[in-house]
Amino acid sequence: MTKWICILYFVLYPISLTFAGDEYTFDISEIEKKLYHLGGYAEFKPILLGLNKDAAFYKLKFYNRNEAGTIKEYDAALQLDASLEKDIAKFFIRTNTSYKNFYLGETQETVIYEGFLSLKPSSSLTINAGKKTLLWGKGYAWNPLAFVDRTKNPDDPELNIEGYIIATADYIKSFDGPLKTFSFTPVIIPVYKHVNDNFGEPDKLNFAGKVYLLLYDTDIDFISLSGGSKTTRYGIDFSRNITTNLEIHGEFASINDYKKQFINDKGNIFEDRYNAKSYLIGIRYLTEHNDTFIFEYYRNGTGFTKNEMQNYFSFINNAYDSYLSSGDDTLMKKGLNITKGNYDRMNPMMDYIYMRISRKDPFDILYYTPAVTAIANINDGSFTLSPELLYIGITNLDLRFKTAFISGERDSEYRQKQNNYRIEFRVRYYF
Repeated sequence: MTKWICILYFVLYPISLTFAGDEYTFDISEIEKKLYHLGGYAEFKPILLGLNKDAAFYKLKFYNRNEAGTIKEYDAALQLDASLEKDIAKFFIRTNTSYKNFYLGETQETVIYEGFLSLKPSSSLTINAGKKTLLWGKGYAWNPLAFVDRTKNPDDPELNIEGYIIATADYIKSFDGPLKTFSFTPVIIPVYKHVNDNFGEPDKLNFAGKVYLLLYDTDIDFISLSGGSKTTRYGIDFSRNITTNLEIHGEFASINDYKKQFINDKGNIFEDRYNAKSYLIGIRYLTEHNDTFIFEYYRNGTGFTKNEMQNYFSFINNAYDSYLSSGDDTLMKKGLNITKGNYDRMNPMMDYIYMRISRKDPFDILYYTPAVTAIANINDGSFTLSPELLYIGITNLDLRFKTAFISGERDSEYRQKQNNYRIEFRVRYYF
């Protein structure tokens, strides 16, 4: 017995000295889940825009104004996130307050991006009601399957976007075997006056659903939407890590009875109805030197052909010449009507390529991430190129300098944009 007491003494005594030299305290608040959370960011972003006065979109927007070759814009934003959680209930809200000082004066707007109540009666079931962003689809720059979300900006796809008022649930179950996870997400989308009234045709109750499978280490979604505010649509997406550094993803969407309105150079408006097919295929690759490559090809089945887009540009140019000679802006107003929500979409034509290359801490220079993003229109050969530099060396503060330049033939999409170039500096503080 004496032998074992001696052994324990020599083992435990040094350990006791270690703890005595550095007194240990235990704070239960460090592991307790907080009842509430409040965070967000404040942002300031001055912008310089170089105008292309020969472009159709410039003529359409500034036909009754005489702007200089460049215009300045000052944007600011305050985005707040707050949550309150107790037992099975959680409330989450995200607001976005934006301020803009530009050629038309000053504007300010506060929008609730998300605001919903979530109940989790069991580990397998979650029920949500309120305004929510679903973020369906696997694409980085584009999401053909985002049937119940607003369109992302492919030039800055990681920005938060406004959701819709919905009721939804998530049921999830795990298995052993090739199928590891199954989940089902039904969604109800009401569209009435002052309730999702920009989603589609009013006075309709719409239904969407997503079935998710983790099958053979591949993420797969089956998604559909019906109800009348929009025509029936459905599709499938997938994502899989080929290696630890290489991921491949894709989406396919079919939209029944899609209605496309387009105009010819004489100003005659036509309508075509067809079943539109859109799809996307992309990869994401991370190298050992912290280089990230993102590449995506997007086929927009609802887009305009090269000829249809050139006819539109010809009409706008003819309408502008008519306005200059007569002072009558009837044709320009007709152009504005056919453009809104149609020709002025983020990517209105049919085939696009997205590529982004970034490197974290290049040449061992800490806290800097240079990147370049290119979006190209395959149909007419035009493209935009956006170099940027991000600095995160100050706690909770991001500094980003970004530029954008366009190139293409005179009658191509990007060459007909209102801006030749864009220079911006973004200061964002997180709290």
